[in-house]
Amino acid sequence: MAPPAGDVSRELQESIRRALGRPRIHLLLRARLETKPRRLEERILVLTAWRLHLFSPTTPAKAEGSLSVLEIRCISATSPTQVRLDTERGPLALALATPAAAACLARELGAALGRALPCAPPVWTLPPAPPLDTSPTSESSASSGPSVCGGFSDTYAALCDYNGLSCREEVQWDVDTLYHAGERRCFDLRDFSHLESRELALAVAALGYNRWFRGLCCRDLRLSSEVQAQVLHAVRRSPALEELILDNVGLNTDFASRLAAALAAHPDPPLRCLELPRGPLGDKGLAALSQRFLGLPGGLRRLRLPHCGLGARGLAALGRALGANPAFRSALQLLDLGHNPGLLGSPHGADLFAFLAQPNALLHLDLASTDCALDVLFGALLHGCCSRLSYLNVAGNSFCHRKTREVPPTLQQFFCSTFALSHISLAGVRLPPDALRSLLQGLAANTHLSDLHLDLSGCELRSPGARVLEELLGGISAVGSLDLSDNGFDADLLTLVPALGRNKALKHLWLGKNFSVKARTLEEILHKLVQVIQEDDCSLQSLSVAESRLKARTCILVNALGSNACLTKVDLSGNLMEDMGAKMLAKALQINSTLRSLSWDRNNTTAVGFQDIARAMESNHTLTFMALPLCDLTAAYRSAPERTDTGWQQIQWCLLRNGRGPKVPPEQVLRLQRGIVTSTAEQGCCQGDVLQMLCRLSGRVQAAARGLRGHPGAQRDLAEAQELLREARNARALFPSLAALGPAGAGAGPLQLLLQGVAGDVAKAVDKELEVLLEALLGRAAELCPRATAAGVWPGGAWLGGAPRPRPPLPPGLAPGALLERAGEEIREQLGEVQLALVTSLTQAVVAELLRELRRVHQALAQHLQDPRSPQGQEPSNSTDEELGVDVDASTLQRHRRCCRRNRPPSAFMGQSEGLESPSPPRSSEGDPKPHPLHFRAPEAQAVGGSSQEEEFGRLPPTVPPYPQEHDCSPSSEASAPPEAGSPGLEWVGLPSPQTPPPQAPPRMGAWPPHSCGGEGGGGAIPEALPAAPTGEGCPRRRDSGRGREGSRGTSDRSRQLPPPKPQRRQRAHSCDKADAGPGPGGGGEAAAVL
Repeated sequence: MAPPAGDVSRELQESIRRALGRPRIHLLLRARLETKPRRLEERILVLTAWRLHLFSPTTPAKAEGSLSVLEIRCISATSPTQVRLDTERGPLALALATPAAAACLARELGAALGRALPCAPPVWTLPPAPPLDTSPTSESSASSGPSVCGGFSDTYAALCDYNGLSCREEVQWDVDTLYHAGERRCFDLRDFSHLESRELALAVAALGYNRWFRGLCCRDLRLSSEVQAQVLHAVRRSPALEELILDNVGLNTDFASRLAAALAAHPDPPLRCLELPRGPLGDKGLAALSQRFLGLPGGLRRLRLPHCGLGARGLAALGRALGANPAFRSALQLLDLGHNPGLLGSPHGADLFAFLAQPNALLHLDLASTDCALDVLFGALLHGCCSRLSYLNVAGNSFCHRKTREVPPTLQQFFCSTFALSHISLAGVRLPPDALRSLLQGLAANTHLSDLHLDLSGCELRSPGARVLEELLGGISAVGSLDLSDNGFDADLLTLVPALGRNKALKHLWLGKNFSVKARTLEEILHKLVQVIQEDDCSLQSLSVAESRLKARTCILVNALGSNACLTKVDLSGNLMEDMGAKMLAKALQINSTLRSLSWDRNNTTAVGFQDIARAMESNHTLTFMALPLCDLTAAYRSAPERTDTGWQQIQWCLLRNGRGPKVPPEQVLRLQRGIVTSTAEQGCCQGDVLQMLCRLSGRVQAAARGLRGHPGAQRDLAEAQELLREARNARALFPSLAALGPAGAGAGPLQLLLQGVAGDVAKAVDKELEVLLEALLGRAAELCPRATAAGVWPGGAWLGGAPRPRPPLPPGLAPGALLERAGEEIREQLGEVQLALVTSLTQAVVAELLRELRRVHQALAQHLQDPRSPQGQEPSNSTDEELGVDVDASTLQRHRRCCRRNRPPSAFMGQSEGLESPSPPRSSEGDPKPHPLHFRAPEAQAVGGSSQEEEFGRLPPTVPPYPQEHDCSPSSEASAPPEAGSPGLEWVGLPSPQTPPPQAPPRMGAWPPHSCGGEGGGGAIPEALPAAPTGEGCPRRRDSGRGREGSRGTSDRSRQLPPPKPQRRQRAHSCDKADAGPGPGGGGEAAAVL
């Protein structure tokens, strides 16, 4: 320790410590102070962390003054025992007892200054005496090791002591812990927004003497004039401040000019990034900054000045500075001058366009809402940064300032030649159709781009733009994200949506604010959209129809989400679908396995809707993100706070559970995650399904076989027909049997055994690795501290103090868990997807082959039936009925995306809300009606002769009759013609009336009619593709759902006398589905007998 140990009594030392209180003493010694010329008085010098105190040599100790170390400007030695301190208050001469004491004082003061101002030059000259004791246990020693974050905490504490403020230890802790642990080199003032203005100013001032921090950032926090002054001080003094980001902080109008002066005062300004968004710079401030840009040797990497009120004069100065300093051509990568109205609308922007036309390093360019002429801009970019530019935002500008319809060729050349473009926004730009065509043609010819985000929202493209998109969008593979919202497409979406579906490179699509059409057209558009997302090869991953106000018809899209297998993100916000829409969404979430992100705010959802979603999330194990529905949640909380809070907490818990990894049983994974849903609601038959065609064809073959049972020349064909019909019966279990095999099954296969073996080997390797690590740690400890680690720390020896040797704390079964639970699950999931694809393809191939063989056999049997010797009126045997009267399960091909059965039927409220009409199902180009995505057969099969209560409420006949009719359902045949006199007309069997006799019971098994309807004898060759049930004018309309439909005005009086249906009963199947039901005896049809 210093010499004062013997000079200052212990009693005086204790008195000084009591007087100082908390501060730790670094140095204490006697000295003589020159109070007057040639007059020295004895004092006691006490040095704490940041202050030098003077005490009287008497007891009790009395403080006579103090001096902050930051007040010292120079430390010099006039003699070996005298030290002179030049301070802000004046010189201070001290005479020490020995040269060692003088050297100790100088060194301690210099060390304190070095800790407080790490970047400041030395201010002392050392005397020739040797240094004193600086051991770690010495109270007088100063820590000379490097501190965390460049000594920010020490500088901040010294500045607080210098300004007479208490040091906030929380600021030191945040910097030393949070910033240091996260390697955060940008000092964010929002982390300290709770401090008073003067305290925050001291924290900013500390950055001026710090080399560790590289940036200063503040956003959306108003800074006082005092803090702004310290920001300028940090820019002027800091040797490492490269980034200055002040976004919406309330800068003074003269801040830009003062910042330019601060940059001029720095000998070598390190600034490389300047961002001053939403600051009132004006032309004067930008001109001053541009003048300083000329003197930056390294230029700037990023320059952001949006919403700064810039004008033509400032732009001209900036353009000249960028062009005059060659460093900007190779350094500037980001330039943002957006949202400065009229900035580029004058000729003063010529210098900026000249800079952009030169070869430069720009990667990010934002000129949104600057009145920039795009025809001129793309010409400049073509010769400048075309090969490197990756982000371009020119939203809110005009395409051309001149009144001309010619589109410059530079537009197409730019999009054809760009190499790295990943985002381009043309939102709000009124693009002429020819300009849009040139843009799309350029992208179509570009073979270098992929996953480009193209924003065309609010461009008012309307019908001309829709036609251009339909024509050219299908051949563009460079666009991965397309925003077409708010373009007034409306009815043009009927043809535009299928064109979007033909682009297989499109992954993300925005279509909101384009649905201002009538109800019938709206439903047709939504059906088209559903058909696109249900395609097998659909490439869409996210879909947004936000702010479209679809209301109840949102459920058309929501119902398709249940079994959708491509969309991972959906935005349904702003559609006012209310609680019924939330209920439909809940049902879709229960069976959806691909959706990962969902947004559904502003839908007038109450606490009931949130509870429905919460219950559905208990069955959903894949949705991991749900945007906070703030508007609906706030409104629901006002009316029912407890139920709303309970429902939302349940939703959050389920999302947290899903984020940790799904724990779904293999059976549920097979049904849900692969999109195979075999619920009761989806087991109803659907016209157009492959297996439905197989069933119908089997019925025809069965009818022909019964008529030829005793035919002598048809025995070979009958045997072949019997074998094929047996295979058709076995096709019922084909898909489930194949799906139960392989990786998706519960048995342990070769993969599981191999993983278990590998897990054991990995566990042994982990133990060996830990042993090697422990030996290395002990070896390094023995090298550094040999005495402390000498007693038995090597292998086989005891641990320190005789304690047992520790084992590293690792969870048991680490390697098996990592392999079997994580890697194994991932591998099995991928194998399951491959297995499902193979099973689906194999099943469809087998069914297709059965169809071909059955058609061939049916044609052969039909030729035998034309033989006069054919015993057509003979009854078939019971064995044939037992073989052929089997149901072929149509739900085994649920993977077939085109099948309308996969979409949930609409609820009853859809046909009653707002009194709007429902459109007819869409027709194909050949004129045949396609399966309507929302018209289904009833999912349950009821007996025809229902109870009296069922007849009272008008219960419909069964969806699938026990025997088919040979009735042609094509629009051009008898389906569209009125029934002949005496023939059984199409009417509701379940709606008896006084004029209509009650329905007759269906024929028993084996009572097949001897002749088919239509007079063809049932022997005609079947067409290549069986026609679907008619849905046009030839089908009878439902009498109980005539409201809101065309043709309901002609309803007879007897139908008005019928009792209304129960409101809680599920929606009736469309009457067109009954066209082939054939409830009367003696009728024929195309429905399969096996159903």
